[in-house]
Amino acid sequence: MSWEVSISLNKNKNNLGQPPKPLVAILMGTKNGEQFLAEQLDSLETQTHQNWVLYASDDGSRDSTLSILDKYQTKWPDGKMIIRAGPQQGFCVNFLSLACDPAIRADYYAFCDQDDVWLSDKLTVAIQNILENQENALPYVYCGRTIYVDEELRKVGYSPLFTFPRTFRNALVQSIAGGNTMVFNHDVKTLLERVGPVNHISHDWWLYQLVTGVGGDVFYDPKPQLLYRQHKDALIGGNTSIVARCQRIQMVLQGQFRIWNDINIAILCSIKPLLSHGSQETLDLFKKMRSADLKDRFRLLEVTGLYRQTWRGTISLLFAALLKKI
Repeated sequence: MSWEVSISLNKNKNNLGQPPKPLVAILMGTKNGEQFLAEQLDSLETQTHQNWVLYASDDGSRDSTLSILDKYQTKWPDGKMIIRAGPQQGFCVNFLSLACDPAIRADYYAFCDQDDVWLSDKLTVAIQNILENQENALPYVYCGRTIYVDEELRKVGYSPLFTFPRTFRNALVQSIAGGNTMVFNHDVKTLLERVGPVNHISHDWWLYQLVTGVGGDVFYDPKPQLLYRQHKDALIGGNTSIVARCQRIQMVLQGQFRIWNDINIAILCSIKPLLSHGSQETLDLFKKMRSADLKDRFRLLEVTGLYRQTWRGTISLLFAALLKKI
């Protein structure tokens, strides 16, 4: 009996008389992840919310990643894991190829990295939060802090605690949470399908911009629910050290931040009719501010109301605007 069929039967029959647990589609992107993949898959096994299906999109691994996935697929119930070939256009497109696929259907969806470890209540906490706070037909994303660990899972710190509102004015200039923390409702999935895969800087930043841009809600949980492994091969790390901060300043000076904004603005303009009226105005002001002279640039920056989640971030934003590197 397939996993999908067994789920359907469970929905029609519950010995305890309780409502069926929501189905979660876990969307995992993999590539050459043999070193840590098994630990992540083990952590999925220990989730207190067990009604999930894992979709693993492998982006051309040349190590034993596929063998590890095959091993767990054989061990798990039929249909518990679905393995597919990724588009091989980078990690962002790989994740979005799953999120935008109309054939993948569930109640909720969770991005999953190949090298983290989920705490056992991660899905339970996220789903409960969504159920308690989402509004009908409104895109809703749960995300949050992480516990930074080294390659041996020794704790080395926490990701920053962000407390300012999660709005489009923040999302334009900052990504606040990793995709590995994100769980979202079906309204977000429908929105992603409508837009289709885009070649953004990262799938998590894109989700933050898209959902806030259309007037959806983003919840940021101050309590971490996963171990975020920091290692030399990680595509995106914690970026909290002094060295990392200096590297970010160098990136601003070299124009990388401006290039990212060029990409973000082009993609957002391509879906402008989907954005709320306020988001459209903010986007237009942001575009105008980037090409204005110094005096008008700071005036428009204030009018646009862009902000980052920390005072250091806000100073770096002003610094970038001063140098026309925004």
